[in-house]
Amino acid sequence: MLDDIALFVHVAQAKSLAGAGAVLDLPAATVTRRLKRLEERLGLQLMHRSARKFALTAEGEAYYRAFAELVQQAELTARNLSSDLHQLSGPLVVAAPTNISVGPIQPMWSNFMRAYPGIRLDLRLSNFNIDLWEQRIDLALRIGPQNDERLFQKKIGTISTLLMAAPSYLERRGQPSTPDELDQHDIIAIRTIPSWRLSHLLSGAAAELHLAGDVIVDDISLVRQFAEDGFGICLLGVTEAAKSLKAGRLVPVMPDWRGQQRDIYAVWPTGRLLNARAKCLRDFMQQHLLEQPIFQGEIPEAE
Repeated sequence: MLDDIALFVHVAQAKSLAGAGAVLDLPAATVTRRLKRLEERLGLQLMHRSARKFALTAEGEAYYRAFAELVQQAELTARNLSSDLHQLSGPLVVAAPTNISVGPIQPMWSNFMRAYPGIRLDLRLSNFNIDLWEQRIDLALRIGPQNDERLFQKKIGTISTLLMAAPSYLERRGQPSTPDELDQHDIIAIRTIPSWRLSHLLSGAAAELHLAGDVIVDDISLVRQFAEDGFGICLLGVTEAAKSLKAGRLVPVMPDWRGQQRDIYAVWPTGRLLNARAKCLRDFMQQHLLEQPIFQGEIPEAE
């Protein structure tokens, strides 16, 4: 019915059925049929029409005054939305974790801005998940699957996690060989990860450890630095420690045991259309991560 009311408004503005049909690219017969259907639903005659004369009835004037501005505004909004959905220029609001954004994937943001200078990137960084609706986020980069049913998500990469420590610490305290031996070692823990879930690469054996950290922090980069300084063993994603592992400042501990893989997702609200800019960044992120071995689960080796 709303479509038919919009059609009536166009007929009234064109002052003819044929004129409205030309504007809307509809055959005159279709315009006539739909207008008659609207009048039957309303139980009113909206216009006097003949081959020579066109005029609104009193009821038609009332309906036109009530709906004309609404129809015009709705059509303008629809045109603007359609244009926004297809343009690779304009604002793009993105949320992403701080540590990974200023660290291993920082070149990705710079490369994207070089490739698409017309897109104004508004990057909201936080190590905590911010509300995508409240902050009006177009697209988010998240680590781990999202349980919120209001979100669409697409996996675009994966990060391996492993136990690691400084060579100086292992020389002093020795290398553990089983998960049970970890409680005899100094542990650098991340506050947001209360337990370590480990699995053996060959046997598939699993272990879940609840270790009282000798050092507890909530910043991953500080965990890496404390480990490099020889304060204990930590469990980190390889993206956070790739340079340290390659340089030998950190080495794998119990390399046959791995932590859980951390999958990377592009995420966006279900109730919001993904515009061309957000689609462009989503695909750009996926391609960038595909070309980086550490974002495909590989472990960097010491050089």
